[in-house]
Amino acid sequence: MHISGKYTLFDLKGFYDYTGIKIWLMNDYFCRLKIKSMSINQEIEKRRTFAIISHPDAGKTTLTEKLLLFGGAIQVAGAVKSNKIKKTAASDFMEIEKQRGISVATSVMTFFYKNCQINLLDTPGHKDFAEDTYRTLTAVDSVILVIDSVKGVEPQTEKLMEVCRMRNTPVIIFINKMDREGQNPFDLLDELEEKLFIHTRPLSWPISSGSTFQGVYNLHHKSLMLFRANQKATEDDILPVKDMQDPLLEKHLGRYAEQLREDVELIEGVYEPFNKLLYREGLLAPVFFGSGVNNFGVKELLDTFIEIAPEPKSRQTDVRAVKPDEPKFSGFVFKIHANIDPRHRDRIAFLRVCSGMFERGKFYHHVRLNKDLRFNNPATFMAQEKSIVEQAFPGDVIGLYDTGNFKIGDTLTEGEDLMFKGIPSFSPEIFKELINTDPMKTKQLEKGIEQLTDEGVAQLFIQNGGNRKIIGTVGELQFEVIQYRLQNEYGASCKFITQNISKACWLTSKDKNKLDEFMRFKMNNIAFDKDQNPVYLADSQWMLDQMIKNYPEVQFHFTSEFKMEVAV
Repeated sequence: MHISGKYTLFDLKGFYDYTGIKIWLMNDYFCRLKIKSMSINQEIEKRRTFAIISHPDAGKTTLTEKLLLFGGAIQVAGAVKSNKIKKTAASDFMEIEKQRGISVATSVMTFFYKNCQINLLDTPGHKDFAEDTYRTLTAVDSVILVIDSVKGVEPQTEKLMEVCRMRNTPVIIFINKMDREGQNPFDLLDELEEKLFIHTRPLSWPISSGSTFQGVYNLHHKSLMLFRANQKATEDDILPVKDMQDPLLEKHLGRYAEQLREDVELIEGVYEPFNKLLYREGLLAPVFFGSGVNNFGVKELLDTFIEIAPEPKSRQTDVRAVKPDEPKFSGFVFKIHANIDPRHRDRIAFLRVCSGMFERGKFYHHVRLNKDLRFNNPATFMAQEKSIVEQAFPGDVIGLYDTGNFKIGDTLTEGEDLMFKGIPSFSPEIFKELINTDPMKTKQLEKGIEQLTDEGVAQLFIQNGGNRKIIGTVGELQFEVIQYRLQNEYGASCKFITQNISKACWLTSKDKNKLDEFMRFKMNNIAFDKDQNPVYLADSQWMLDQMIKNYPEVQFHFTSEFKMEVAV
């Protein structure tokens, strides 16, 4: 009530009440924001997200099993290939992986160890599935590289290391199969530095190898781990050693004690002390020795890993760098997998959380589609097994049930328009026409090939209004996997016929008439991708060069991510 333009006592009281409530609400908001920020920072410190990479058959999946065993995630370690062990590796959950004894897709596994949440990604080693591995490397903060002590550095190892160097990803090297007759450890270290272009520093050292393998000396924690043939390593096998003159060495190692002393003296004299900062900058790789199949040297690796490996790092976008401790959520999709559970025909988009806190049931902004989506059943994974998660923090990898909204590289935010950079895309190198061998299952084949090509390891090109389908991949083995999965997951049978195609080029032009002219001229070589973008399928490199020369107004793009080229 107002009288003569002045406030009554009631009015003033109401004003003070309103102001007080406003101040209290603001204080409450900032207090909650501070608590949330503290909570996020605490969670970030606990996270370690890494991938295990290697050349095929170096022992990568076996090492993964042993790490899961130490983390209590599994009770019995499976084997990739074994006549005695009936349990298959947890990370090789697809039927074709169990049969062939190889990994054909990245598996995501989350477990806890010593108050740390470890997000482990087991990647395919085979070069035909390298795309999956390269994309996975964009979603991790560090890497464990497995080397076969018998074969040393192999071609695929070098390629994977190149990708790590591009991003300055910290690398820990585990030299596996020390219980076999392999190369001299010093020669292996020289080979690592020469071929992988990275400085090394051994943090454990093998005592002999092959049939005379005695164990491993931990240079980091000054302890001795004894090897016993045909027995798994246990805590009882670890002995603390005061120094190199400790009589325990002679007692347990006999004539090998003196050799160990000489080796350790040489290491300490030649190699610089381990520098954690250089490791985190990707300039120095700590090296461990052991035997994954015998559970030997794995615990030392894991203990040191959680001590030195980096927490979740900043990620670059087309707008700015996103820091993990920012209060607002952001993340990107780096992998899509169809039929993780074949019984439910589910399609999962794997998302790396980059900042803030992801909450179940909350709306988030899909930047490419410019619309808000809500996720009621986000999941964490133990390979095929999944469990619903209420919250996720930077570093976490979560699975989002997808009905076709996601593509690899998509970004989710709390409203900000930005796109994460650096997710690689590839131009196919092998092209084959898909032939339906069972017309009664046409519908299943259509659905199957649509979903499998969404995973990003193969690309679908459509000609003649959908009558002709051409699949492009970077490796021959991918066709076998597609054929197998179509048969077993969708009940559709097919065959592939090799095409004389050298290159796929996505077409754009500012002059629509020129683009139309080109497409009419090369009508038989024009196809459309899944998003209806025109693609030129060149017969040869010479023909492609001629077309680029004759049609300067038309732009030829060599990956399907041509729309992002300006942003990147």
